[in-house]
Amino acid sequence: MSTREPLVLGIESSCDETGIGIVRGAQLLSNTISSSMEEHVRFGGVIPEIASRAHLDAMIPALKAALAEADITLDQVDAIAVTAGPGLAGALMVGVSAAKALAIATGKPLYGINHLVAHVGVGLLEDNGTEDGSDLLANAGSGGLGALLVSGGHTEILQVRDITSDVRLLGATLDDAAGEAYDKVARLLGLDYPGGPAIDRAAAEGNRNAFVFPRGLSNRKFMGTAEEPGAHRYDFSFSGLKTAVARVIESFEAAGEEVPVADIAASFQEAVVDVITKKAMLACREQGMKTLLLGGGVAANSRLRELLAARCASEGVRLIIPKFTLCTDNGAMVAALGARLVAAGREPSGVDFTTDSSLPVTTVCF
Repeated sequence: MSTREPLVLGIESSCDETGIGIVRGAQLLSNTISSSMEEHVRFGGVIPEIASRAHLDAMIPALKAALAEADITLDQVDAIAVTAGPGLAGALMVGVSAAKALAIATGKPLYGINHLVAHVGVGLLEDNGTEDGSDLLANAGSGGLGALLVSGGHTEILQVRDITSDVRLLGATLDDAAGEAYDKVARLLGLDYPGGPAIDRAAAEGNRNAFVFPRGLSNRKFMGTAEEPGAHRYDFSFSGLKTAVARVIESFEAAGEEVPVADIAASFQEAVVDVITKKAMLACREQGMKTLLLGGGVAANSRLRELLAARCASEGVRLIIPKFTLCTDNGAMVAALGARLVAAGREPSGVDFTTDSSLPVTTVCF
């Protein structure tokens, strides 16, 4: 096996996307994604049992498509990487079972990797939609690379000095993830699922200053100071925001007045992206991180991109946003992290590891 340019197949099944990616070193060869999102629309959210069944149905076709696109066979693969956590337990089990079966059948080494760290790994690919490519981590500086991950299941700020061994969680949501809050508020406003795109569209017609909604964990009690940081200085909370939106909607309905959907959507969105970008900038400033990677499905949000770009420019922080297909859950990010682990000489996980739906970000690989 070559440790310079390892050829790695990655499998992702943590939520509702079945992703198979193939990477040679830092070069992306294929990235096949099969989503079951349409099957969850009528429920207004992801149903774990439906997602797991969809993974079972999509796994083999997605694998065949990825191998065909990369123009390789399984025999040529040097290693297999799979998301072992965090994520939905049943969905993770499908991907891990498939990866173990492939590893046993082919004799290839297997790496059970962390889904969140993989979101950072995709930013190290050469063809990631940015101009920086795989030099991203090498040029990050002594403070390491910052990563802001915003999705339906996760909202975190990470500090990455070595993607194979030194990843630190700086802040995370204590309740709803940002994307989850979008889905819940969209339901309250009578908008479509998924809520992120629906609210983003509605907000474009609204006044973001029409309502002042709370910015969770942003007062001195939780933030503390630079000299005496509070316990939740970089953390997020969106459950109170969701409740505040519900109260405003109820007040209009009780008065028999039309609910100003666009204004509420715009004001809600502003509250979310304001606190996310402020805390991300605070973490970059205080931890000496000069480069910030944005990942996760909510990275597609127009206001988040706009405000984060403005605040990064003001702080002198280089902002990296991979192309959208690499921001959402995908197999390429799993393969990319796997390739880094192989190149670094990390021992494979073997086939005895189990899935962990709450795998801590400090565990890069089993």
